[in-house]
Amino acid sequence: MTTRDTLLQTAHDRQQSSQLAYFGALTPQESYALLQADPKAVLVDVRTQAELDWVGGVALPEEQLVHVEWSTYPGGSQNPNFVAELKARVPTDAPVLFLCRSAARSKHAARVATEAGYQFAMDVLEGFEGPRDEDHHRKTVEGWCVRGLPWFGA
Repeated sequence: MTTRDTLLQTAHDRQQSSQLAYFGALTPQESYALLQADPKAVLVDVRTQAELDWVGGVALPEEQLVHVEWSTYPGGSQNPNFVAELKARVPTDAPVLFLCRSAARSKHAARVATEAGYQFAMDVLEGFEGPRDEDHHRKTVEGWCVRGLPWFGA
């Protein structure tokens, strides 16, 4: 049986084996299972508002879903208010899962959150859309969408 504790242990085992600078990492399926097992767990989508508007997003209860941009659009500069916005919306003792398009920005967000005092900062492996396939399309190889988890399209 998959429980909150076993999922957190799985995440932390990945931290140990990969020497991550944050609590750990979970697959999209494991992340969704943690959100189901722990009502205090929060998914933080760090993609830009433009990505949410054009691509879609995760479908979760609003108390478990937060949007805090890691970088701005247009321009791509890092959001200088990332930590302040995060702390205003997510308690530092909550399990927090960071998600971006392809699991690049989410790793940085998990590291910065850890440095800011978040005990259970985790990366969602594969991201929302996953990497590009041989035809340069996303949502076909890996990611939250491909795994059949709840999401809404733009």
